[in-house]
Amino acid sequence: MPDFLTSALEVLIGIGLLFAGGEVFVQGSVTLSLIFGIPQLVIGLTVVSFGTSAPELFVSISSVLRGLDSLAVSNVVGSNIFNVMVVLGSSAVVMPLRVESRLVRRDVPVMIAVSAAVWGMASAGRVTWQSGVALLLALLINSIWEIRTAREEPAGVEGAEPDVNPDQGKRGILKAVMSLLLGVLLLVVGSRVLVSGASGTAAYLGVSEAVIGLTIVSAGTSMPELITSLVAAIKGRTDLAIGNVVGSNLLNQLLVLGASALAAAGAGGLQVSPLLIQRDMPVMVLTALACLPIFWTKGQITRLEGGILLALYVFYVVDQVLPRTLPSWQDEFRLVMLCVVVPAVIVVIVVQAGLYWRELQRKRLKEPNEFS
Repeated sequence: MPDFLTSALEVLIGIGLLFAGGEVFVQGSVTLSLIFGIPQLVIGLTVVSFGTSAPELFVSISSVLRGLDSLAVSNVVGSNIFNVMVVLGSSAVVMPLRVESRLVRRDVPVMIAVSAAVWGMASAGRVTWQSGVALLLALLINSIWEIRTAREEPAGVEGAEPDVNPDQGKRGILKAVMSLLLGVLLLVVGSRVLVSGASGTAAYLGVSEAVIGLTIVSAGTSMPELITSLVAAIKGRTDLAIGNVVGSNLLNQLLVLGASALAAAGAGGLQVSPLLIQRDMPVMVLTALACLPIFWTKGQITRLEGGILLALYVFYVVDQVLPRTLPSWQDEFRLVMLCVVVPAVIVVIVVQAGLYWRELQRKRLKEPNEFS
């Protein structure tokens, strides 16, 4: 079998194993949690969220152990970009996302702040083990904060958490432990197969591991988030669709990047390529800022805005592959993006925000008249 087909097959098999491993891992974890009497809300905020980010974690650590730091970092950056543009965008196209939950509203600015902080940490060319410890400590503090505030506002966050079936707690400890072990095994094997396939694909195509990590690998490891959010949107649970994206992006940076930096401590930290710092991390921060319309339109992302997010991801992928396919068109493409696409997106956001502000003013004018 040709080398390229072998690598492509490894990528597909690795993604499949990671998806299956994540599902089995979550089932075993939830069952154990229910057996030991952990509240469903806490399980949703911690165990289920960790399970959907487990593929990214195992892939990034496996990449670090093989000396592929660029693949580890690009997987995190690419997954965050994919989550906002594709997962959030496609969910909004299926069902306009309207969120009233204070939990999600609070997490969005935290996600923006963490994204900017990660970019700042990486700006020196590496994420040190000290930065990794700081990210993991921030994860611990945020998790405690999430659980405490969730308990204080149960009515506002119940709809934002994944369903947990209480009957799972009756399956028995042995079966739950077996599910956990099987899930970890599938995640370990899947991550190694995917990293091997991604490395081979990059070598065959003559592109860097970072490009493969930003596109194929990040999309593959984000499949659990995509499926979860789409199903949630179809069922009308828009809080879960958005909360899944925001929670996953936070875990990708705090847990996955933090753990990867610790794993690379012996090599002086996690090396970050200049191209990732100059181009892709700013895009990650901008996609986090793209969630601001949630505030401007009272927690609503329309189908139009969802379509714009999907289109922007297509442009982003084209920008990644254009230098290797049609290098002479690269400058023209970026000029069109800068002069046409970006201004058009800004106009749409401003118009949407203006229309919503105008609607608010009309409601405020009507309210005094109703009581007079």
